[in-house]
Amino acid sequence: MAAAVRQRSAAARVALAVCAVLAFAGFAALGTWQVERRAWKLDLIARVEQRVHAPASAPPGRTEWPTVNAANDEYRHVRLAGTFLHDKEALVQASTRLGAGFWVLTPLRTADGSVVMVNRGFVPPEARERSARTAAEPQGEVAVAGLLRLSEPKGGFLRKNDPAADRWFSRDVQAIAQARGLTDVAPYFVDAEASPAASPAANAAAASSASDTPAWPAGGLTVIAFPNSHLVYALTWYGLALMVLIAAWFVRRGENAAHADTRRTEDARRH
Repeated sequence: MAAAVRQRSAAARVALAVCAVLAFAGFAALGTWQVERRAWKLDLIARVEQRVHAPASAPPGRTEWPTVNAANDEYRHVRLAGTFLHDKEALVQASTRLGAGFWVLTPLRTADGSVVMVNRGFVPPEARERSARTAAEPQGEVAVAGLLRLSEPKGGFLRKNDPAADRWFSRDVQAIAQARGLTDVAPYFVDAEASPAASPAANAAAASSASDTPAWPAGGLTVIAFPNSHLVYALTWYGLALMVLIAAWFVRRGENAAHADTRRTEDARRH
């Protein structure tokens, strides 16, 4: 009977040891993965900062469209020229530091006949109609500088785009182009820079003045933010791994103490 009990006890200790080893290895691996993710995120932030502040260059052309991707192209500082198709603009719901409203996405037809969607900037609800905006719409050949952004397919968080109702919650280039009957459209859009006369600061100041009307849309509102909590996550996982080691040490210490007590009791009985 005692032998059977000892066998069960030994099997339980082995099972606990295996679980402790697996838990320690798992937590340590997750911590290491977060350290690697942190290094990747810091490299991404550095690359994006370099792109944003680099001199403006031409955006990817037709032959490069199939290879456009976030790792190599997102937030590139670009400059392009063409003619705006104002009658085919789309309004995409937006929430910015200027309040809630809409992004104005206007197709720009370039010299080679291709189309690039340009996010000309933000407008509040009262300026959603083109006729309600006081600033003159750019006509003829224009130059646009801004940041290259990748298409945002399917919609926003818990809200799907509804092309039939012309309700847009994300800047889905392909869907908007199809709804507007456009072809030969680049798989990205460009967040236009703010012009000195229509910068966000100028619009905010004008909005607070009863005698002035802001010159919507307001460009230059691109938010560049990459959450980087990987160090906290890594410390958490490594902390859990350390707790497993400490718990294993306490268990082992308790077992040794129990074995010592058992031996003393057996010795006392013999004598």
